[in-house]
Amino acid sequence: MKATTPGPRSRRVLDHSLLVLGTGALATALGVLTLAPGVSQASSHREAPLIAGDPRADNTDVYAFTSPDKTDTVTLVANWIPFEEPNGGPNFYAFADDARYNIKIDNNGDGKADVTYTWRFRNLVRDSAGQFLYNTGPVTSLTDPDLNFRQVYDLVVTEGGRSRVVKSDVPVAPSRVGAASMPNYGALRASAVRGLPGGGSTFAGQADDPFFADLRVFDLLYGGNLSERGQDTLAGYNVNSVALQIPKKQLALRGNASRNPVVGIWSTTDRKGVQISDSRTRHDKWRQVSRLGNPLVNEVVVPLKYKDAFNTLNPDQDRTVKPVVAKVYDPILPKLIQKVYGVPAPAVPRNDLAEIFLTGICKVCGPIKADLNAHRLNKDANLRQIVPAEELRLNMAVAPTAQPQRYGVLAGDLAGFPNGRRLTDDVIDISLQAVEGAAQTGTLVPALADGDKVNANEVPFGTSFPYLALPHTKSVNSGPVGDQTRQSALRTSGVAGVGALGSLLLGIGGWRLRRRNSAV
Repeated sequence: MKATTPGPRSRRVLDHSLLVLGTGALATALGVLTLAPGVSQASSHREAPLIAGDPRADNTDVYAFTSPDKTDTVTLVANWIPFEEPNGGPNFYAFADDARYNIKIDNNGDGKADVTYTWRFRNLVRDSAGQFLYNTGPVTSLTDPDLNFRQVYDLVVTEGGRSRVVKSDVPVAPSRVGAASMPNYGALRASAVRGLPGGGSTFAGQADDPFFADLRVFDLLYGGNLSERGQDTLAGYNVNSVALQIPKKQLALRGNASRNPVVGIWSTTDRKGVQISDSRTRHDKWRQVSRLGNPLVNEVVVPLKYKDAFNTLNPDQDRTVKPVVAKVYDPILPKLIQKVYGVPAPAVPRNDLAEIFLTGICKVCGPIKADLNAHRLNKDANLRQIVPAEELRLNMAVAPTAQPQRYGVLAGDLAGFPNGRRLTDDVIDISLQAVEGAAQTGTLVPALADGDKVNANEVPFGTSFPYLALPHTKSVNSGPVGDQTRQSALRTSGVAGVGALGSLLLGIGGWRLRRRNSAV
């Protein structure tokens, strides 16, 4: 598809708001960069320079999909703490008890949260003076006296400016110490899944990191000659996860998922007791220090100078920061690929990417002529209220696919990425093709046809909530995880069913070439 400019009126409105609002919003965001938690004196994210020093506040991935076994519900998953080595004792891995973990839902398209789910964690230690161990014997239940360190949480929902606790003192699935300490970890994990009033389920605890990719992409795009591919960098590592399974009507605009199936999703981390680095002034208000919606946005779309600022912004502010929006229309990564591999960068402006990231996909939204997941598809939408905003958008009316394709919409599977994100969606391979214009041409780029040669997670996902695989116990540096023959087969498997419509929609993912290693 030939690149075109945005419609005269829509581009004019966006440019005007950028001009009027951009300077102030960016200055405010950059000002927040001097803020840091009082204890660590730094707050960071692996996708941005400052937050790498605060892994417990580090959002790593967000997933949103219609539950395959309970199709009247949506499953939301958000992960924190990248690269958890399974044997990282004696303290292992805990959620921060001085932070708020949030999953936010925008159902009217104004870039602001209409429904927010918040987890607040508390530590419970049986013997802090006489023990150093996480557990003092085999643990067979979440209240086992041999579990020396435990966490519980309150789940709070905020709607219409009012907050209420929907579940109190919910136990967290502990870090998986090993077979001797936790002989039946599967049962422990299952007991941490709890029902919610009004339907649905909640879970918090450790899990296998569901993201699969070869992160040697940051070594000049797989070594400058595509020689560094086929190794799942995340294999064997764990993360801390929160997950919800929520009836669709609780998320939809006006509570009607049939009329209003499109929602936008993102996760954030808030910290309290933030202080300015060059003074002793303390601020007792909660402040956002991390944010994640679509995969691969902050890593690759956002220039280095603005990455930390992006983590502090709310989606309704995105359109006001011109230097960031400009990189959606004129992205950096295709130029780097051209420099390293000689593959010509697609023509700009990239209106397909602007449509996907900022407005959602619909026939009147931009060059991708399909109705998929724009807020304006909601029948009760107020079009004057909708603003461009970076969110992971999901059309809850699209039914789950019996045989999910790892390329999602690219393979004609409309239930996958960029329509939400399932655990099995291969966002790295989608991304590499997207930045080279496959969304516009409808043709895969032959030079990148194999992607990173990591096509699936190293262990299977579950078939019921929370769907995440159990955390690993084997030390990462002890050797490969799982059956290598199976992994090799998965990594070299082809992509079936790549259709023209799917190719047009490929462009969604091409930017966040990953949160954990931020330097090329």
